[in-house]
Amino acid sequence: MAHLLVVDDQKSICELLEITFRKEGHRVETATSAEAAMRRLQAQIYDIVISDLRLAESSGLDLLKYTKEVSPSCFFILITAVGDYEDAITALNYGADRYVRKGDKLTEELRQVVRQVAESLKLKKEAGYLRRELRKLTGLDNIIGQSAKMRALFELIQTVAPQSSRVLITGESGTGKELVARAIHEKSTRAQTPFITINCGAFPETLLESELFGYVKGAFTGANENRQGLFQAAHGGTLFLDEIGNMSLTMQVKLYRVLQEHKIRPVGSTEESEVDVRVIAATNKNLETEIAEGRFREDLFYRLSVIPIHLPALRERREDIPLLARSFLDRFRKEMGKKVEGIDPDALRRLEAYDWPGNVRELENTIERAVALETEQTISIRVLPEKLREPTGADGLVLPEEGFNLQEHISKIERSYLMAALVRVGGVRTKAAALLGMSYRSFKHYAKKYGV
Repeated sequence: MAHLLVVDDQKSICELLEITFRKEGHRVETATSAEAAMRRLQAQIYDIVISDLRLAESSGLDLLKYTKEVSPSCFFILITAVGDYEDAITALNYGADRYVRKGDKLTEELRQVVRQVAESLKLKKEAGYLRRELRKLTGLDNIIGQSAKMRALFELIQTVAPQSSRVLITGESGTGKELVARAIHEKSTRAQTPFITINCGAFPETLLESELFGYVKGAFTGANENRQGLFQAAHGGTLFLDEIGNMSLTMQVKLYRVLQEHKIRPVGSTEESEVDVRVIAATNKNLETEIAEGRFREDLFYRLSVIPIHLPALRERREDIPLLARSFLDRFRKEMGKKVEGIDPDALRRLEAYDWPGNVRELENTIERAVALETEQTISIRVLPEKLREPTGADGLVLPEEGFNLQEHISKIERSYLMAALVRVGGVRTKAAALLGMSYRSFKHYAKKYGV
């Protein structure tokens, strides 16, 4: 619903309208003078301002001009008396969006106008949501998989989606963390509200703060008007914080406070406003290791990971590779207008044998490339990337024709297993050593050798 500021020098009018619009589900604040309203507009971002034209110490026209200066997108409704017709026309010329005459039906007329504005705001948010969906379309209409691990994931999503609890999604890059977050949102009671995403690693600290919390005019150079942050834009919906492990410690403190108090303060403001947002975070890092090394706050970790969800790497669910490959093939052949209808069995075996360090995203790119290059009706080995075209041994290993350094390859594998064991046990080396069937002393030796 909308965030309203009601301005009238009669306190009884303010109280009446506050009660009226709170019953409608809106967030309402009041001010009894233009000066008090201007102070609120300096510190907060409102969707609608409702003001009497005649205020005790100044004109509602002054407040109108100021509102349009600091928040041009704010909808301004002017309340006028019967004899204020000419002033009302002047107000419309200054940018007022509507005026409503005082009288017995004032409350009902205002309620109708606010409903119309709130519906318009809702449609704008939905339109913005659809545009974001189109821009961020990854090619999967939903999460695809039939392996035991994916079936367990589907069940978990169905269980946690109706709740409001925060979720922390972990997994390697390219495993589909945002897809899971979207699925949780779409199956929740917030499905008709905004789902907004932000990559926390893509912004420097100061810019991330203004993106999340918004800012008021004059907060910094270039802040020429009030701007709503993503927490406010996602009010009533879901905010997906991707790559949360890249957030600075300073921003972690500020985020923790928002999660604890459900209030945000725009940059440059002294006022706070409540927000109702379900936060879903994701990272490809082991946050417990990050905590141990002082790069992530433990208190924030526990706030975020009320419900932890770990996504398996594609190499851990190879039985899903044919299903995913077919899904990508169907999409890309339609998009490109190609007559490629299948995948050669030898090519499919190469896809299944490969470890896919880039996970589902890498598989998607590989199939897109293959469809673009293929001139026949079936994807063959010759259109696969070179690393997939190499001869495959009977055990499924890929052996380059020119050979390779076996010892170096084995060293990479040993290091990978050390890292995987540490991730599995949350960075505890004694447990990792036991998991690999080696002594703690040997584990330390190899960890030092490979710089783990």
